[in-house]
This record gives sequence, structure tokens and C-alpha cells, in this order.
Amino acid sequence: MNKKSCTFALANDGNVSVAQQVEHIPFKDGVLGSNPSWNTTAVANNRWLLFFYYIFSFLYFCTKIQKMVANFFSKITHVVDGNCYISSDFHLGSFPISESEAREKRIVNWLTSIENKVDHLFLLGDIFDFWFEYRYVVPKGFYRFFSKLKELSERGVHIYFFTGNHDMWVKNYLQEEFGVKIFYSPQYFVINGEICLLGHGDGLGKGQWGYKCVKRIFACPLNIFLYGLLPSSWAFGLANFISRKSRKANTKSKHKRKKRHIDEYMLQYIKDFPKDIPVRYFIFGHRHLPLKIELDHSTYFNTGDWLWHDSYLYFSKHEAPKLYVQSKNY
Repeated sequence: MNKKSCTFALANDGNVSVAQQVEHIPFKDGVLGSNPSWNTTAVANNRWLLFFYYIFSFLYFCTKIQKMVANFFSKITHVVDGNCYISSDFHLGSFPISESEAREKRIVNWLTSIENKVDHLFLLGDIFDFWFEYRYVVPKGFYRFFSKLKELSERGVHIYFFTGNHDMWVKNYLQEEFGVKIFYSPQYFVINGEICLLGHGDGLGKGQWGYKCVKRIFACPLNIFLYGLLPSSWAFGLANFISRKSRKANTKSKHKRKKRHIDEYMLQYIKDFPKDIPVRYFIFGHRHLPLKIELDHSTYFNTGDWLWHDSYLYFSKHEAPKLYVQSKNY
């Protein structure tokens, strides 16, 4: 009997249920009828597929986490231990020159007072009110300061120099003559076991489009090259003229800074900082205002300046960072 006649006979057999009839209908590719062995195998296969899916998803997730962590810690190439002193905004060479020289003496006296204690010295930008290096010419002056840097370097003190908006044109003179490590952007450091982000602080965060545009123009290699074509007397004279104008504007606004610090752009930059990067201390300069602001999981320090505050940050192995302000006018 062929398949058609068999199916017809079953359908006309009153003693056979419909389910039993369907059970005997020829089964092909799972279209009709039942096949218990096939269903059991399918369920088992699905379970194995789910098992492997979860395994591969877990491994993929772990790989992504590993890459993210590795990418972050690859940025941390600087690990330091010991007594760290951090300061900024000396503005050596600013007008009037008599005040700059007096300020240089105060700075040198401070460096002398810590020379038996300091292991690492961080200078967070605007150390000079203007700086431009020709191949064989650098701005004159700063003899006392340079002598002290040389002395500290020879004593084994590690010195880190971050360029600011006033001395962004630093090249290799400080590194070659005084063994100073130079950085042109904020850097991650692990200081005494704590992850820190240090930099001058200018141009961070949202807004400030005018300033950021001007900074890009000044940082353009072509513009630096063209400026270097000027005779040194012209180049330094022009920079000193701009410095005088800038100093007058800053003097007029210095009393307003303290009121603005709560909403300042650096603080907003820190609040918007990615939460998956566990920075404990944000340390910047530029604002000329000594600050310590506690946030949810981090602390923001601003090192102030030496124009009005004579301030610095001290970070040792045995205690949390502490901000010192020596000026009586603060």
C-alpha cells in the first residue's frame, strides 16, 4: 500500500483518533505530524545555544572592561612617591620688573626652605609671564630661579613643568639645562597611591570659545615659526606690551574671582568628568585663586598664584594634600 492509500484508510477508520491519525501521517521537515525524538533534540540544542550565547556574551563583556581599564591605565605612565610640592602662576618677568624680581626672591626663598624635604616639584604653568625660545636665545633674567632649579635637580629632586597660556612656547631649554620634564597637556599621575589629574587648567570644559580659538592660533606651528622670524628684541617687546595690558585687566578683576569660583568652568569640567575614571584629586592652576572644593568622590584643588597669594599644595605619603597660602592679604 502506498502512502496515499494508507493515509486515506486511517482517516476512514472510526476506531482511530485524529491524534493517532496525525501521528502516522508521513513527517517531512517538521511541517506536519509529530516526531518526539526530533523535539527532544531541538530543545537540547536550544539549551546548548543559549549556554554558549551567555558564555560568549560574558567573555565579550570582560574583554570590553579589560580594554577600558587598560586604556585608562595606559595613560598613567607617571607614578611618584614621596613629598610633593605643587605650585603655579609665578608670572616671572611681568611688569613692573621690580615686583617680578621681589616675587622671584620670595619663590627662591620658599624653594630653599623645602629643599631638604621635597622629592617632587610640580610647576603647573604660567611660571613665566612670557617665554619664547630661539635656537640660541631665550628671555633674559630669572638667574636666581634657574640657579635654584639647577641646585634642586642636582640634589635628585624630580621637577615637572606644565606649560600654561603664558609660557606655551617652552621647548627644550629647561629640559636640557635643568633636567626638567615638560608636559604640554594635563597628565594623570599616581601620587602616593592616589590617582591625580594635573595641568595648568586653561581651556578645560565647555564654552570659552573665544579663548580656545586664540589659543589654537598661538599653538599653530606655522604661527610659531613666523613669530620666530621676528628679531628677538621685537618679539620680546611685543610680548611685554601684551603682558602689560593683560596684567591691568587681571588686576581689575582679581577681587571678583572669589565670588565666581562656585560656578567656574574648571569645577563644571570636573563635575562632568567621566565617572568610570577614578580620579581622586584634580589639581590645576590658572585661576589665581587658592581653592579646595570637596565633590562626591574627588577633590578639586587650585594652587592659586604668587602674584597675590604665595600659595602652594603639599602632598606627602603620610597625610592628605594640604593647601598653604602664605600671603597675609588672602
